[in-house]
Amino acid sequence: MRFACCRREDGPPKPVIGVLCCNEVVDRPIQAVATRFVEPLVRYAGATVLLVPAVADAMDTRALASRLDGLLLTGSRSNVAGGRYGKSDAADDALDLDRDAVALELAGRMIEAGRPVFGICRGLQELNVLFGGTLTDALDDGHHRSTDDATAYETLFDHVHDVRLRSGGMLAAAIAEPSISVTSVHRQGIDRLGEGLSVEAHAVSDGLVEAFSARPCGGDVLAVQWHPEWDVAASASSRAFFSLIGQSLGTYRDR
Repeated sequence: MRFACCRREDGPPKPVIGVLCCNEVVDRPIQAVATRFVEPLVRYAGATVLLVPAVADAMDTRALASRLDGLLLTGSRSNVAGGRYGKSDAADDALDLDRDAVALELAGRMIEAGRPVFGICRGLQELNVLFGGTLTDALDDGHHRSTDDATAYETLFDHVHDVRLRSGGMLAAAIAEPSISVTSVHRQGIDRLGEGLSVEAHAVSDGLVEAFSARPCGGDVLAVQWHPEWDVAASASSRAFFSLIGQSLGTYRDR
């Protein structure tokens, strides 16, 4: 095999965004992330994706944060542990404590370094907790997730609800619509909003905070409760979300 040791690449390298995995068991413990989170980052944000293991003991978050241009905290089948925001975990068996640890520590280091951080579903909940907010599980299931726990994956996202975008917010400026229909699958939601976070969207049905943004250290923080990655090819608003990620990554790289 011949190697091009001094190969010259055309154009600048793409920004690298970390995508956090989850701990799951498929006959053995594995690191997992749905492919649907990865593809829009490449296609619409123009990024290169690096999967980040949710293994707290194996993770040097300081070293990793210095190498990533951005971070996406994905959705997950697990919930954020109540102990992270002063609530009991006694009745919750859907936890991923290593994911909590890596997500909060890595996102904190990225934000402090002025690097953009984004959240989808669980990612929004993690970021709200990171900013000192709390979560609730007292949600109207008919709007925020399927009422059937045995729902097949193919139909899991079939239900939709409307969210109202805040005039003047990042999402409203990018989407250019006052409200949009979205799909959500979650058991936790925002109770008390974290300090310094600006609401980007509310659920029309019950007023739940569905998106927020911040810029505490120079890098964008943007998170949504719904799943823009699910219907991204068919949804202009979903594509706008991933385009915002690309813009934020580009702004950071251009400093």
